[in-house]
Amino acid sequence: MAFHSEEEQTEDYLFKIVLIGDSAVGKSNLLARFARNEFYPNSKSTIGVEFQTQKINIEGKEVKAQIWDTAGQERFRAVTSAYYRGAVGALLVYDISRRQTFESIGRWLNELHTHSDMNVVTVLVGNKSDLKDAREVTTDDGKTLAEAQGLFFMETSALDSSNVALAFQTVVTEIYNILSRKVILSQEHKKQEPTSMANGKTVILQEDSVQDSDGVPSGGRCCSN
Repeated sequence: MAFHSEEEQTEDYLFKIVLIGDSAVGKSNLLARFARNEFYPNSKSTIGVEFQTQKINIEGKEVKAQIWDTAGQERFRAVTSAYYRGAVGALLVYDISRRQTFESIGRWLNELHTHSDMNVVTVLVGNKSDLKDAREVTTDDGKTLAEAQGLFFMETSALDSSNVALAFQTVVTEIYNILSRKVILSQEHKKQEPTSMANGKTVILQEDSVQDSDGVPSGGRCCSN
């Protein structure tokens, strides 16, 4: 993913996060719960695009998450390019009580990777975990898919707030950690460059696939109740 940072911008960061997934999986209610601690049991489908900005403090730094929510219906796909442009994080949401929404995950991942950087930090979210009796997608199903695709994973409930804040905080914190690592590497490289190199230019940080000591993508972590 591409991060743009100037040296004087050491306190505030703005990360664009997109919510994607089929219609009626609860994307808007996840955002409403996180941003305003509200839930709308009879909410209508989102039309067009909406976004809200939330501030999160990470290691003493103020991070602003600009969270975008769009309609999941196909007739609104015209917003695709602008919607994904500049995104560095994504919550990919399905409804645990509707198997079809889980089976659509592959298509949404393809769309995300087509219209944004392949390394966008992505959390797979199995929403509506409160609907235990109506469950059609097991927790293991979600974990297995997340591990296969190198995604973070958790189950949430916008109704009872379970893991909602954690889902957003996870994606924002991972973006911040990647940026911090890249800034450190950039500074180390600058120290090794000849003094004649130009200074003060905007730094573009290209995130590569990060692996742990076992060679596993670092995004492939799961956390759920």
